[in-house]
Amino acid sequence: MSSNEAETLSQLGLNQLAEGSAAEAVQSFRAAIAADPDFFEAHHGLIRALRDAGRLEQSVAAALALTALTPNDPLAHTALSISLQQAGHIPEAEAATARARILEWKRDLQVPISGDITQ
Repeated sequence: MSSNEAETLSQLGLNQLAEGSAAEAVQSFRAAIAADPDFFEAHHGLIRALRDAGRLEQSVAAALALTALTPNDPLAHTALSISLQQAGHIPEAEAATARARILEWKRDLQVPISGDITQ
């Protein structure tokens, strides 16, 4: 399987989401992940499709899996926070949001500052 196949399947999933077919989108995103487990866009799509399908605990599980794959990705933790919030797990959602912010700050601090800041 390949990244091209994963990308094609993910695009199909996005189209299905846009058409309101969340259950079908779940299947497309899962197939994309099977084709390329490192195609993170498919993981994000799966999380969204599961939420849209009302399968909130499965969405949380998919988001947790993504944060395990990409522990330093603020977007993964943001997706987890949204899923947790919609599933009613508010303290955990707030913790995930805080983790996302910390990761963003760490990323921002690694960007070199250009120019003279003393002026």
